[in-house]
Amino acid sequence: MAFEQDLLELLPRLRRFARSLTRNIDDADDLCQMALERALNKRDQWQAGTRLDSWMYKITRNIWIDTVRAAGRREHVANDDDAMERIAGDDHRRMESRMELKDVDRAMDRLPIEQREAVSLVLVEGFAYKEAAALLDIPIGTLTSRLVRGREALQRELGEAA
Repeated sequence: MAFEQDLLELLPRLRRFARSLTRNIDDADDLCQMALERALNKRDQWQAGTRLDSWMYKITRNIWIDTVRAAGRREHVANDDDAMERIAGDDHRRMESRMELKDVDRAMDRLPIEQREAVSLVLVEGFAYKEAAALLDIPIGTLTSRLVRGREALQRELGEAA
């Protein structure tokens, strides 16, 4: 039962990571569901005492890659413009915060997937460089360069949005 509870506690972070990959809320939820199903079906492959979050991120990423390949495309395009309509009733400060988050979200969407994965794992989810590199099956130097390019692109995008 502890395994299932740990999965439930991980779900918000997993959804955020899935959203960074798919760039679409509905697709992210579908991706999370597939990852959870796979984890539950293959729970005997997870080693107690190891990081469940790393294992789940790896499962999620692998499913996403398989899905994209099967569909014959590399990227999804999200259209979340109706989100701005949903915040019309909020107070001014809250609206400004959401608009800033929307700018960040759009800037993240414009990053190439390799940079978006690196930024999401290290800067958003807080993984150490070594862990993120292992999850992505890349050398730490490659991860570092993707992070540098991703940060620079985000700074440029967000500088223009301000």
